[in-house]
Amino acid sequence: MGILKTAIIGAAVYAGVKYITKKDPITGQSIVDELLDKAPEWVEKAKGYTEDLKTRASNAAEDLAR
Repeated sequence: MGILKTAIIGAAVYAGVKYITKKDPITGQSIVDELLDKAPEWVEKAKGYTEDLKTRASNAAEDLAR
């Protein structure tokens, strides 16, 4: 039973990897390529959210210290 379960999981992982790396015939990009293109944009957004959270945390700490 363990070998069958492992084979099924392996086949599912293989199919998933093959799907996300398959090139689109129209654009010539895969899902992974699109994610890599958008990653720098998301990093910049995350930095903005981080700064906002730091500001909120420091403001909350100041309010509690009073």
